[in-house]
Amino acid sequence: MENVTLSVKGMSCGHCVKAVEGGVGELNGVKSVEVSLEDAKVTVAFDPSQVTVEDIKEAIDDQGYDVA
Repeated sequence: MENVTLSVKGMSCGHCVKAVEGGVGELNGVKSVEVSLEDAKVTVAFDPSQVTVEDIKEAIDDQGYDVA
């Protein structure tokens, strides 16, 4: 299992948190997703043999948020 913390722009409310958690959480190999609105960060625990950091970034982007 690996962890990655990404800076994400555009998140401002509980709906944003649910959108990011849902989008990233659907990826195969993602164990957990933690969103911090205050820090504008998303921390993901994942299995690198099943999903890449690029896949995670794309899932966040697909929800309408920008990964810095």
